[in-house]
Amino acid sequence: MKIDALIKKLFSDPIRTGPALAWAGAFLFCLIVTLLNINSNRSFGGNIEEFEAGKVAERDVVAERTVSYEDEQATAIMMEARERSVPAVFHYSFPALEELRNKWNSFVSLAESFSAEASGQEYRLALQSAFPGDFPDEVLDLLYQIENREEILRDCGAILNSILEKGIYAIPQAGLERLNPNVVELVRHFDSRIETERMPINSVIYENEAAAMAMAQITAASSLPGFVRLAPLLIKPFLKETVFYSSEDTMRQIIGARANTEPVMRTIEQGKRIIKKGFVITTEEMHELMILQMNPPGNNLPIVFAHLLFLLLLFGLLYYYCGSRILGRSLADREIYLVSCLASLYIAGSVLVRNIPALTMPVSIVFPTALIIMLPAILIHSRLALLLAMALPLGAFLTGSFDMAAYIFALVSGVVAAYSLQGAEKRMDLVKAGLIIAAANLAAMTAVLLWQRVPAGMYPQSLFWAAFNGIASGMLVLGVLPLLESALNAATSFRLIELSDLNAPILKRLFTAAPGTYSHSIMVANLAETACQDIGANPFLARVGAYYHDLGKMENPECFVENQDGYNCHDDMEPLQSASIIRRHVKLGVEKARRLRLPREVIDIIGEHHGNSIITWFYDKALKLEESKKIPLNIEDYSYPGNPPGSRESAIVMLADMTEAAVRSLDKPTVPKMEKFIQELFSKKVEHGQLALSDLTFRDLETIKNAFVSVLAGYYHTRIEYPKIETAPPASGSSDKDEAAQK
Repeated sequence: MKIDALIKKLFSDPIRTGPALAWAGAFLFCLIVTLLNINSNRSFGGNIEEFEAGKVAERDVVAERTVSYEDEQATAIMMEARERSVPAVFHYSFPALEELRNKWNSFVSLAESFSAEASGQEYRLALQSAFPGDFPDEVLDLLYQIENREEILRDCGAILNSILEKGIYAIPQAGLERLNPNVVELVRHFDSRIETERMPINSVIYENEAAAMAMAQITAASSLPGFVRLAPLLIKPFLKETVFYSSEDTMRQIIGARANTEPVMRTIEQGKRIIKKGFVITTEEMHELMILQMNPPGNNLPIVFAHLLFLLLLFGLLYYYCGSRILGRSLADREIYLVSCLASLYIAGSVLVRNIPALTMPVSIVFPTALIIMLPAILIHSRLALLLAMALPLGAFLTGSFDMAAYIFALVSGVVAAYSLQGAEKRMDLVKAGLIIAAANLAAMTAVLLWQRVPAGMYPQSLFWAAFNGIASGMLVLGVLPLLESALNAATSFRLIELSDLNAPILKRLFTAAPGTYSHSIMVANLAETACQDIGANPFLARVGAYYHDLGKMENPECFVENQDGYNCHDDMEPLQSASIIRRHVKLGVEKARRLRLPREVIDIIGEHHGNSIITWFYDKALKLEESKKIPLNIEDYSYPGNPPGSRESAIVMLADMTEAAVRSLDKPTVPKMEKFIQELFSKKVEHGQLALSDLTFRDLETIKNAFVSVLAGYYHTRIEYPKIETAPPASGSSDKDEAAQK
């Protein structure tokens, strides 16, 4: 087949495309995470976890090549110093200056505009009305009375203007602590240019200092009578800020200083002995060792190729494990999605957990291997869980996430998790499984600690986390399992036990609408469950499948013999119509089961419990009509629409359904009679190919037959025939009824 045709076939098949993309996505995700971590433990030929500051080194570590690196701590110190040299940036506000000048000019014009005839009160009230709250009464009265008013106002204006031009700074309450404490930068914006000036901090005028500076200038500026007393009071209301802090420009300067800071570079020369055997490892030596770890030799291509091969082998193994040859059936798409997702989370998660700096114990002791294994054990198959328990820790080991100790611990934890759920029927069994895993983890961790000759002080912490790992895994499964059960619609033992509750609304409706069918289903369930237990199949699945296998009969219950009481509606129907009603109950049952969101395995049992066998009664009746009326006959119209059973449980429900209905026709059934009759029924099913896909062996069929006979013999037990007593009743007064009761 050509490549383009193969690709077209692959992507045109909706069943294959989804799982293929899931496996590909999981593989690529793990590959990317692994390659991002590929530099770990490659630069000095060992594992950095064997070294720790304060401990004696057991071997030397020598730099294999010259490594230049940035000293981040020194760079941070330099950058902080550069930031401390950045001055706070202030902007001179010409609008604020102009506003204060205009206000002063207005005050001067008003103060000089009054004639000598105006009274002092009129003068004071006029100025207070124009400048409310700025001047006390005594200041305005003094200004009114002074003779050289114009000269004083002129000199005051000159002093005020000089101070305002120099600038009064508005200092923010916070934000200047990490800036230059000695210099500020003043920016003046003119129409066509911008002037920038750096000024010493001691030359900056604050608002609370402006009055003192004005007083100094007033004292030295004029000798006019009353000037020194009056001028400070006149200028004070006009001494307002004209220079304002710009946080945006200051931050821009800080960012520029950071960008212009060159990193501080250090060099580890080739051949330098980083770690000396027999000496206590210092913090500085551990820092240099980590630098070597993060700067491996240049050619990583062989390592990349090795990891690629490891992951290809791992996912090829997982793909094989999920095949029908291992599990006996093909996994559904949703199950493949689950396995591929768990595998990718395990491999990638182990890589990420391994890089936690504070982690001083094996990675697997804090990694929930048991949780990852318990989920497929419950949702899919314990055999698949066991294979995953061996494959996933191996994959983590080959990709460098696990060392030997972590691999051993994870392997033990995973294998025990796969086996701990054998026979689990209640959700509380998950907690018990967690305790079993915790015990196994304790044993594995003790062995690892002894093997590594770890100091006794490390035992309590390591053993605690080992036990906690198992208990937490069991508890977490309790929380995660219901969500996955619903998402996968999985037939777990816990869900099957819940579905086997006869108080379920649909089963109560079946009991009300078709009581005969309900009783028949209960008997079929007992037969199927017993047979499954004897051959090692799933008894919970068989019981639930039997309970629900005849849901379709709820639509026309009176047309099925177990629900009839004397009148048979088929007596008034043509064989084709009768066969159509009988056939239809399979399709209706499947539709109802899908609306109820029953597991796929239960729906398969409902659809397969008659296979594609012929409805013989109405087919024979139709053959007779064909001979007399020469009506054309199509055998498919008289065959059930399902497929032959594809699982042992489905086949057993088919045999139990057939057997329970057929044995009712026996007159005085005895064990030998039932054995012979059931054997004939089984032989017909085998002859017609109805059991070819179920994987049942002849030994299984013999075991199933014996199980059916055992159950039916207890149900159809025969009573002995008592002889007629012609003599008088015994003197003791006992009767035949009493004797029968005793016997």
